[in-house]
Amino acid sequence: MFVKNPEKPLLAIAPGIQRKTLAVGAHTLMTEFVLEAGSELPAHKHPHEQIGFLVSGRLILTIGGESCEMAPGDSWAVPGDVEHSAKVVERAEAIEVFYPVRQDYL
Repeated sequence: MFVKNPEKPLLAIAPGIQRKTLAVGAHTLMTEFVLEAGSELPAHKHPHEQIGFLVSGRLILTIGGESCEMAPGDSWAVPGDVEHSAKVVERAEAIEVFYPVRQDYL
């Protein structure tokens, strides 16, 4: 399967945070996030494993109570059912992959 420049619009999921599903496989889902400076993704958890890559900008990620400032080129992994949150320091774009597929992102 190939996906070329999906036409789907970005969807707002929180103030200043938008997402777009890029590709869906049999077991994984890839999503683009666009996050405006000053926005926050509140602490939450879900059963999906989540890995991410920061394309641009700066975020302070908190995973399981540990925080780290992320810069372009940095990556992270969030095990399923572990609380995590983000504070956006500088407008950012991130790519994240979820396993298994998040049905709520289809």
